[in-house]
Amino acid sequence: MKTEQGFDNEANAEIKEVKTVSAIWFVPIVALLIGGWMVYYHLSNQGPLVTIYFESAEGMEAGKTKIKSRHVNIGEVETISLNEKGDGVTVTARMAKKTQRLLVEDSNFWIVTPKISLSGVSGLETLISGVYIEVSPGTSDESQDKFTALNSPPITPKGTPGLHITLNSNEEFAYSKGDPIIYKGLSVGQIEDVYFNIEERVVYYNVFIKSPYHELVTTNTRFWDVSGLTIDLNAEGITVKTGNVETILTNGVTFDVPDGMPLGNAVTERDYFDIYDDYQSASNARYKKSLQYVVFVSDSIRGLNVGAPVEYRGVLIGEVSSVNLATADPDVIYSEAVRIPVLISLQPGRVGLPDDDKGIALMNKQNMIWVKSGLRASLKTGNLLTGSLFVELQHFDLPPIKKLETYEGHDVIPTVRDEFSQITEKVGQFVDKLNDLPLDKIAANANGTLVNASTLLKDLQGTNQNLDQLLMSAKQQELVKQLRVALESVALLSQDFSSESEGYEELQEMMKSISDVMYELKPLLEQLKHQPNGLIFDSGIQNSEPKKYSEVNQ
Repeated sequence: MKTEQGFDNEANAEIKEVKTVSAIWFVPIVALLIGGWMVYYHLSNQGPLVTIYFESAEGMEAGKTKIKSRHVNIGEVETISLNEKGDGVTVTARMAKKTQRLLVEDSNFWIVTPKISLSGVSGLETLISGVYIEVSPGTSDESQDKFTALNSPPITPKGTPGLHITLNSNEEFAYSKGDPIIYKGLSVGQIEDVYFNIEERVVYYNVFIKSPYHELVTTNTRFWDVSGLTIDLNAEGITVKTGNVETILTNGVTFDVPDGMPLGNAVTERDYFDIYDDYQSASNARYKKSLQYVVFVSDSIRGLNVGAPVEYRGVLIGEVSSVNLATADPDVIYSEAVRIPVLISLQPGRVGLPDDDKGIALMNKQNMIWVKSGLRASLKTGNLLTGSLFVELQHFDLPPIKKLETYEGHDVIPTVRDEFSQITEKVGQFVDKLNDLPLDKIAANANGTLVNASTLLKDLQGTNQNLDQLLMSAKQQELVKQLRVALESVALLSQDFSSESEGYEELQEMMKSISDVMYELKPLLEQLKHQPNGLIFDSGIQNSEPKKYSEVNQ
């Protein structure tokens, strides 16, 4: 401090403590803490990030397309991009918290879009809200964050109780995903997937049968086709087959244990079954062993098809295996004497014999004995409408044969011509005889005879007319004669009653007598007219007593 005397070296200074942090800094610090808490809250409450591969992103939009399970939002699509090859899209989605248990290796993702099919209508809500991604949780314990989406919804949701089996067929069946599995008209399952094995040339169908119907599937169960409406014209008549109304519009498979077979053991895990053409084929599959013979047919085999029945006295014992066996000598294939070999298979299981080699031996031994003593085969018409044929075995009273014929390693059962062929042959012979007749000469003679007959008829007609005229003339003469006689009688009668004849005078006297009698009776008739009881009671007195008999007579 400066004074009048100069500067004061001992000036007093006030010392104050300087503040290092301003209160204004608390505002950004609090904001930072709040932001950090929000980030922590967001990160702690968001679910895992998953990657899903789709063939197309049609209908999806980043930041809007939802991921749902049972119509509950559990995630949202964040990004959509093409994959490295450009043949698909990669979708990154953020899932909600506590969805980790849904993201396992067998979980399925697919896009829900509007769909109309024969099985129904689905996804109509997406017309307003837009498409979304559906999740079907799996049952595996292995977590996963990358998935390949399905092209269509799965037929059977995960965890549905039932049985998965595989059907296979090398026939020309055409089943699709969703086609029904039928049991006695009820839809009890569906085809989930179709796979064609190029090497085996076999189509495999993965099938799911719902509970409790899966208990119907046993080791002896057979599956066969019931697609559409099938009309079969065979040796047994007309057969119409269908599963239910649904299979008329689409395809379908049915199953059951064929009649006569035991139920078998229950199937508890995936097993393989064949699909047969029809119930008969499925039922015949039980017979594993068969014995083959050859029968020679001299007639036409048109109408005899593979699978045609072979019967013994009306009992089905086998079927036709082939109708196109090669002839031993091709040079005589078009000869009139050639016999067409037909291969038939006889099954011992159909006649109660064991379905094994022992049954084969027993059946062959018995057949050979019967063939030697007169067992013969013949073709029979099973259906006149379709012309279907079948083979019948029957005993005939024929001389025994000692040595049996063989053909291409098969024993031959001799044949006889059937009755229909014999009738046809006789009709053909009759027609041939008709053709041999000199029909032209017969026709010419017949024409001449007809001309002569026509002339004769004309002559007879003229004669008939003359005869009619003659009879008419005779009748007229007779009538004139009768009229003459009648007139003569009338003339005589007139003469008898003429005014000068005696008959006339007698008639006059008789008429006068009758007039006198009537005159005398007139008073009596007048009295009776006015008093009908005058003959019995006195006249003029009512309720009087009746007259005496003597008075009445007076």
